[in-house]
Amino acid sequence: MVGGKLAAVGELVAIDLPAGPAWVDVLRRCWDAGDAVLPVDGRLAPPARAALLEAMRPAVLIDASGSRRLPGAAATGPGDALVMATSGTTGAPKGVVLAYDTVEASARATSARLGVEPGTHRWLACLPLAHVGGLSVITRALITGTALTVLPGFSAAEVAAQGGPEVLVSLVATALGRVGADRFHTVVLGGSAPPSDLAANVVTTYGMTETGSGVVYDGVPLDGVEVAIEGAQQQIRVRGPMLARCYRDGTDTLDGDGWLSTGDAGWFDPDGRLHVRGRLSDLIISGGENVWPAAVEAIVRLHPGVAQVAVAGRRDPEWGQRVVAWVVPRPEAAAPTLDELRGLVRDQLAAFAAPRELELVERLPTTTIGKVVRSQLR
Repeated sequence: MVGGKLAAVGELVAIDLPAGPAWVDVLRRCWDAGDAVLPVDGRLAPPARAALLEAMRPAVLIDASGSRRLPGAAATGPGDALVMATSGTTGAPKGVVLAYDTVEASARATSARLGVEPGTHRWLACLPLAHVGGLSVITRALITGTALTVLPGFSAAEVAAQGGPEVLVSLVATALGRVGADRFHTVVLGGSAPPSDLAANVVTTYGMTETGSGVVYDGVPLDGVEVAIEGAQQQIRVRGPMLARCYRDGTDTLDGDGWLSTGDAGWFDPDGRLHVRGRLSDLIISGGENVWPAAVEAIVRLHPGVAQVAVAGRRDPEWGQRVVAWVVPRPEAAAPTLDELRGLVRDQLAAFAAPRELELVERLPTTTIGKVVRSQLR
């Protein structure tokens, strides 16, 4: 079926297996049978795994013990290829339904933008397959007939060993920092705000589960993708052939005109490139002023004593919210002080954006692909 279409209405099959060639073989067999696939993150604790299966209601579970049918299965739609769970770290899992046509559109548009030559290049998959950024490496390779290597997980040493001038890899910022970009033909970088000093072969992406992976590369929408900025909040809206069909509970992801409201804010520069400010829900309003965490974080990272930083708002009786910085200090340098960070941000942004509180921590709460979970900071 790979390279064709899912014609019939099949069932939803949950795959709870380690990443690797066997995982890809199961995906192929499911698609050949007309079934959709729900990737299960094998690192989930038993209660979270049970909650995922209860919410997604697959018909079949394939795990290390074999294949078995599950009660209470929900139907799939014609041509459904994937159900990707999202928001499971902060609430009830929500399934994003991607049809095969949309998966194929994403694979072909991204491959064309990156200049992938199926007979020459090779994709390396090393990110969790339960996330669309990790799984889309596999679907691109299968649909375009490009060579593929799938690792069981991210290991800096193993990823580096698999590098080569023909290799394309998808990474997040933390992983890029551990392996570098020089071993690869192209690094597709997503998941969180990119560092400022990127190599020429690193391509930054903007997208989400509902867009079937990245739809904006280095600020430029993929062919066939429209991006608009709407309203006083400057919300990013997206329209294109690779957007999700619906959520697993049947609710719509798109409005009547086919646009997806992303919940992110952004703007276009004079060259027409998209810049993302961050999640609208992450916006800090302090003393009536809008403060975007990503902008403050970029300045705080300039301090030589900062290894990692996350910024969020905390309720404040005077300011409404105060800006708080959570910092992981560099072990080889002196930890930053609040006054030092306030001075940096004040000089580069504005006084109202400067942190009013500093917490030094050993680690930041993150998802499995390295995104900071701001709701756990507050």
